[in-house]
Amino acid sequence: MDTPPFSELGLPDALLAAIETLGYERPSPIQAMSIPPALLGKDLVGLSATGSGKTAAFTLPALAKLNVKELYPQVLILCPTRELAVQVCEEVHRLGAKMHGLQATPVYGGAPMDRQLRALRSGAQLVVGTPGRLLDHLRRGSFDASRIKMAILDEADRMLDMGFKDEMDELLAALPAERQTLFFSATMNPGVSRLIQKFGNSPQIVEIQQKARTVSTVDQSYFEVRQRSKVEVLSRILDMNPPRLGIIFCNTKRSVDECTEDLVNRGYAADRLHGDITQQMRERVLKRFREGAVEILVATDVAARGLDIDEIDIVFNYDLPTDPEDYVHRIGRTGRAGRSGRAVSFVYGREIYRMQAIERYTRSVVRREKIPSVEQVEGRRADLVFDDLKERLESGKFDAYQENIDRLLEQGHTPTDIAGALVTMIREASGREGSAIEEDREPVRQERREAPRRDDRPQRDDRPQRDDRGPRPERTMRHDGPRDIIPTENGMTRLFLSLGKTHGVMAKEIVGMLYREVGLPDGCLGRITLFPKHSLVDVPDQFVGQVIDRTKTARLRGRPFRMDVDRGPQ
Repeated sequence: MDTPPFSELGLPDALLAAIETLGYERPSPIQAMSIPPALLGKDLVGLSATGSGKTAAFTLPALAKLNVKELYPQVLILCPTRELAVQVCEEVHRLGAKMHGLQATPVYGGAPMDRQLRALRSGAQLVVGTPGRLLDHLRRGSFDASRIKMAILDEADRMLDMGFKDEMDELLAALPAERQTLFFSATMNPGVSRLIQKFGNSPQIVEIQQKARTVSTVDQSYFEVRQRSKVEVLSRILDMNPPRLGIIFCNTKRSVDECTEDLVNRGYAADRLHGDITQQMRERVLKRFREGAVEILVATDVAARGLDIDEIDIVFNYDLPTDPEDYVHRIGRTGRAGRSGRAVSFVYGREIYRMQAIERYTRSVVRREKIPSVEQVEGRRADLVFDDLKERLESGKFDAYQENIDRLLEQGHTPTDIAGALVTMIREASGREGSAIEEDREPVRQERREAPRRDDRPQRDDRPQRDDRGPRPERTMRHDGPRDIIPTENGMTRLFLSLGKTHGVMAKEIVGMLYREVGLPDGCLGRITLFPKHSLVDVPDQFVGQVIDRTKTARLRGRPFRMDVDRGPQ
């Protein structure tokens, strides 16, 4: 359905500014139908599938009703799991980024109680939590439920399925009777109906029917690839049909970091998005992605939420999602606005069962493809160079360089040799040297696909292995590894840090150390690239001297280190 712009839904200016910054272009159907009545104070029942944008559908009205000058709980959001509570709270912070004074905190089991107590006592206005831990705080008196204006139940059906009925009853009964209540659920089962009848006030029902589970314009295929061969196969697919824009989905932040680093080292214009990326960095990455400066975006599902770009040519499931709904949500990023798109998944071993479950859920066949060989990729690269050269010659948009060519002819070189040498140089400059992988030696099965028998299940090959990717392409080396080829942005200076992955260093530890030891403003850091024995950090020009001076006596993972302006290849 066509939806009106966010500006017509009645949201305050601070939220509209945050929405524009995040790149949300138009509301999804559940958002367009839920936000106006929620802003009017009506109780609501939202029935919509996962991935339909329902988090923003209840977060935006909740933020609109908050009084940031009052330091007590005003909105309560109940979630079934700690992971979802964290995700929802992150979305609250993103959408409320322009609301000065906003305090929101996640409250869930398995986390230190004292940290949650401090957040609640400091005046958190919006609390996102799981029923069990919230009930603990309610009974302790650390959670004041007496002035809650709005209560939101996210995935109410799932909370009931997990056995939280009694906790939800006690929590909702402790809230003021005149509060507003929003129920969001994928299904309307008897348990959800009972909850609505008991705690709702004549709620308006908003239901979004899911017409199709996959986009007909998306070509879906999969490759059987071991973990250690994924980057090589990914490179071959990208080189066979270079996309204008592409997204690679990974299941974990670590997988995102490793995949991005490998792609950058192979010469691709790639960047990453995951939960540890600051909001300022996220905005910078998305801006560069929309402009085409970054061609490949590597992301987790949560980090990619709200990304609405029509020109995405291909989506990769680098790690196959565990939930078929996540698969549908991922591949829906391509094939938009009537364009054709492509979705490629990497599968190995027992993951074939997961792919079969996805096929059953989507009621579609995902085609198995053979991995392109090194020879096929080289041939495709040669064709691309030939096509570019032919187009340039036919357009006449090139310089003659007659003097240089005459000098070569005078030295006895033939025109054919000169042209051949130039084409070779172009291919070497633009190409990436592929490496052999074990899949190249495996025979192609003639049948479409069978589930693996018990004696066929994988042994060790499907485990993540970081030490056996095959040889990397030859590149300019700096100390211990390939030099980062992505230039620094205007106003940023790249610093060299003498610790890397072999020392156990992670990007978030570098970020924390610089904010803690140097006192840098939150969100000011740029790109961080980890290599085996060193790291490169982009820092705003005005803080370079401060960083170098204040880290002289600092330690990272218990080790002293050196930071200095990166001098380039040595």
